Amino acid sequence: MNLAIVGYGKMGRMIEQLAPEYGFTVTAKADQSHEITAAAFANVDAAIDFSVAEAVIPNAKALSALGVNLVIGTTGWLDKIDELKAIIAAGNTGCVWGPNFSIGVAIFGRLVSEAARLMQSEAEYESWAWEAHHSAKKDAPSGTMLKLVEDMRQAGYSKHIDVSSTRAGKIPGTHEIGFDSAADTITLTHTARSREGFARGALKAAQWVVGKRGFHEFSDIIFGGGTCS
Repeated sequence: MNLAIVGYGKMGRMIEQLAPEYGFTVTAKADQSHEITAAAFANVDAAIDFSVAEAVIPNAKALSALGVNLVIGTTGWLDKIDELKAIIAAGNTGCVWGPNFSIGVAIFGRLVSEAARLMQSEAEYESWAWEAHHSAKKDAPSGTMLKLVEDMRQAGYSKHIDVSSTRAGKIPGTHEIGFDSAADTITLTHTARSREGFARGALKAAQWVVGKRGFHEFSDIIFGGGTCS
């Protein structure tokens, strides 16, 4: 299968390095939407976008117009997700989005949801959500943290959640959900060791989206839902 990489930074280079393990040959690269042309992206089966937030919608428009299915790992643009869904529907293409393409984070999210459901009725506990990333990461809180908090709400947790972020050094990514009372503390933490897990998850999503239609979330793939919205 032929793969395109949109946004050729550290993540893009790691995806290129690992792509052959997933049956892909990287045949196209682009950093901006005007570089996504019919000639450059001919015969591409899927594209992975790890660019910047402001480029997600222009990139999606350009790729959908060419009939290229898309995996989006870029964060910080969720206010435009309805616009993205409309682009995918109009182009009759396929798209997988995830705030985080780590399989471990997907499972972590399920654990957080269950903890939130169980804690909702325990009045003596208060909660927090904290995340830390490298100093170059632009969005704060991270897209992953926002999704974790949303998952807690959807699980029925209506109490206050104190949300905070740290941006320092070279931290790949740490997400922590905690519940505290006078008696004890419960802490759930996911710590990424490197970008490799994100790259492998994105490549897994790219394998899956080839030939698909509609908008999908990465967690649907991991847990077997695969439904479009």
